[in-house]
Amino acid sequence: MLAVDWGTSSLRIYRLDADGQIRDVRQSQNGILNIGDATFAATLESEAGDWIANGEAPVLMSGMIGSRQGWKEAAYLQCPAGIGEIASTMSKVAWNSHKAWIAPGLRCRHASGVHDVMRGEEVQILGIVDNLGGGEHRICLPGTHSKWAIVQNKNIVSFTTHMTGEVFAILKKHSILGHTMAIDRFSETAFLSGVTRSSHADGLLHHLFGARAQVLSDELGEDESASYLSGILIGHELRSSTAGSSEIHLLGSAELTTLYSLAASTMNIETVIHDANAVARGLYAVAQHLPGDA
Repeated sequence: MLAVDWGTSSLRIYRLDADGQIRDVRQSQNGILNIGDATFAATLESEAGDWIANGEAPVLMSGMIGSRQGWKEAAYLQCPAGIGEIASTMSKVAWNSHKAWIAPGLRCRHASGVHDVMRGEEVQILGIVDNLGGGEHRICLPGTHSKWAIVQNKNIVSFTTHMTGEVFAILKKHSILGHTMAIDRFSETAFLSGVTRSSHADGLLHHLFGARAQVLSDELGEDESASYLSGILIGHELRSSTAGSSEIHLLGSAELTTLYSLAASTMNIETVIHDANAVARGLYAVAQHLPGDA
């Protein structure tokens, strides 16, 4: 089968064998907003036409390909949800003789009444649930919009979204903080100083301006300021998401999971880092549970 992780800006296609092992991977910047006038079908055929030539290998997709801007909108599924619920609500795609489906996203509503949604991360989580065991587990998927999910007995019961990565990029590029930032040189010392600063009681908005004031006071180098800002934001995210937790699971790129693990260690929180290719295993697991008439 083919497992397709199709996001806003990138496309990753995995070729899996009958046992779900990854045999090959292709990736490009042909995310759903980058393909121009090409159709989604034509894009997929140009990327992996030789893998799907006979039309027999099922193609399972997840991510923003199922959004309103994607190939076909796949409705959000209400939490709690596990592999069975997601498999039974896969959206079939009409595509010549090919057998193709798109995974639904998930939504939940918090006690405050505020809604939250995810699309794509739920399949990544499904790819690691067999490694978690029973009971409750807290999973973080760091990124532009970081997700924190609670998994109980292999079901995703709730989650929250934090715009940490996007806020970092906006502040760096479009705020006064960027004027005191030289070309990035990651500084672990400055990053951890920012994480520590996030523990202080005078609030995120005040902490943010300190990224500028520390440079103007010659206590932080311009080439360290971005690391300090990153530490503040990641620190605040962790503190708001890990109350009562002694262990968290990290699922994402090596660069981000390393940062989150480093920040968590200052809070005496153990981290377990999982394979970033979990989406392929998640889609394979879903394929095993597709209804017989799918």
